[in-house]
Amino acid sequence: MNVTQITHHDLDGYGASTVVGQFADVSRIVHVPRYSDVGPVVEAELKRLGKVSVPEMIVMTDLGLEAVAVSFIRSFAALNRRRDEATRHRLIVLDHHASSVDQLREQKLEPHPLPEAPGVQRFDLDDPNIVVLIDESHCATRMAYEHRSLYATRAAGEDPILGALVTAVDAVDLWRKDRPEFRAGASLDEIFWDNVSNLVPIGHPWHDRFVSDLLLGVARLLGDGATPAMIEGQVGALRTAIVDRYLADDAGDDRTLTTRMRIARVLARSDLFHPLSDGTLMSFGLDSGTFQRVSDLIMEGGRATRVLNVQRAGSMSFRSNNETALDGARRFRGGGHKDAAGGKLTSGTAFSLADAMAQVEPVLNPPAPDPAASPFAALKNWKG
Repeated sequence: MNVTQITHHDLDGYGASTVVGQFADVSRIVHVPRYSDVGPVVEAELKRLGKVSVPEMIVMTDLGLEAVAVSFIRSFAALNRRRDEATRHRLIVLDHHASSVDQLREQKLEPHPLPEAPGVQRFDLDDPNIVVLIDESHCATRMAYEHRSLYATRAAGEDPILGALVTAVDAVDLWRKDRPEFRAGASLDEIFWDNVSNLVPIGHPWHDRFVSDLLLGVARLLGDGATPAMIEGQVGALRTAIVDRYLADDAGDDRTLTTRMRIARVLARSDLFHPLSDGTLMSFGLDSGTFQRVSDLIMEGGRATRVLNVQRAGSMSFRSNNETALDGARRFRGGGHKDAAGGKLTSGTAFSLADAMAQVEPVLNPPAPDPAASPFAALKNWKG
């Protein structure tokens, strides 16, 4: 069964995706940085699922169920009712936000206690394929671990490394300073934010694998009793070891370079950059340092003469080797140098690559005017 996970873009969200990945083969993970972005994400999923003939499973973790998410759950149930029983999709929702309970009640869904798990509230959609659990006393990472039987596609026993990760994330996400694991969780959180986007960005096939391997590597150190300072000192070695494994069969890899330089070479030949109609290659949400290195490698390799990166907040960075970066930036109220310039999306923000491309393309490459649309078209070839 094809499995998609939709999760929050923070330590708990990635902790939950790391746990789920240990028990199920997840084909795609969607990270949602802002709760306001949940709506477009789940709407797209609902449309996609309506066209799929075979059953799939969606696992939602740590999203904070706002009204649009609850509406999606109801629409998911309605979609299932229209499908044959053998082709109905499965939905697992694991959340721990108190506001989620309020939003579910707003849409006439009342909680029921889960006898086998005290403190857990279950919301019934009259569909055995849909499970919605809210547990305010445990983070999503712990919920994913404790309720793995709901989504697991393969058997796996107790894992002390995974247990150390779950315990640390649970302590820091719930801000339980009274727990001895809180300091470990805080160091894990620092390492997560320092590495989640500046090396292997979202959109590259290695992204979730890299973050999960790093979190599990830190969890192994935690299990061995390492202090936060000891862990901080080992992060570089952990990252190098991970990249060494990934590039073990890459004849072009140069181990004399830094980890970031080595990964930049991989990114430069990946599908992370998407072509616009004029040949400009565009990426979305890249760390500025990564974009600088990768865009330079792309242009050196001849893949493009102009490269663009758009951030979620709407800021735009153009790079070129033919003095066209500034021309592009000027179309977005920007400025800068001929080969390095920046601008801003007209709408102010973008929630995905597709959204950003839809906003950039018509401004950067406006369609030629249609002569037939001119008010003077009727006068063409007219003779008085």
